[in-house]
Amino acid sequence: MSHAVIGKNRLEAFSDGVLAIVITIMVLELKVPHGNSFSSLEGLLPVFMSYVLSFVYIAIYWNNHHHMIHTCKSVNGSILWANLHLLFWLSLIPFTTGWMGENHFAPTPTFLYGVNLLFAAISYFILQRSIISAQGLDSILKKAIGRDRKRNISTFLYMTAIAVSLWLPFFALSLYTFVALIWIVPDKRIEQVYK
Repeated sequence: MSHAVIGKNRLEAFSDGVLAIVITIMVLELKVPHGNSFSSLEGLLPVFMSYVLSFVYIAIYWNNHHHMIHTCKSVNGSILWANLHLLFWLSLIPFTTGWMGENHFAPTPTFLYGVNLLFAAISYFILQRSIISAQGLDSILKKAIGRDRKRNISTFLYMTAIAVSLWLPFFALSLYTFVALIWIVPDKRIEQVYK
């Protein structure tokens, strides 16, 4: 029995739509303060900081997802489900972001935020593997990512941050920020394979 092959455009359009909604939900958590002075904004600072960090994460996923899907000529059911798995974890980011910001980076919300980031990273890796499996031995994506040191470093940092978040939430937050900074530098591996 042959596996159904599907064009990738619907997957890209659906994913883009979900990520746009995720960003919209996050920005709606930024409530207008009561008062008209700068001091009335002080209470919103943790919410705004968590929003900025999560916005950067969503932007990184959107950018890298676009490049990764570009390596596919078509997608199959395995890729579709792996993509939905990724979108599930990314769709939880507004909740964990809001909880962490509203509680001024308290230990438990900061822990859960890290768990959310870790599972989003794992689901991205599963999507990568699904694409590589579908492409076969000459996978463009496989050639592009190589040994994927950035992913390994990121996973280690997430796990470290989660482990310490219940005692040192601001240290955990600094590790989450550092991982974002690692990935905010555009990843040119896929573009280089196409040259």
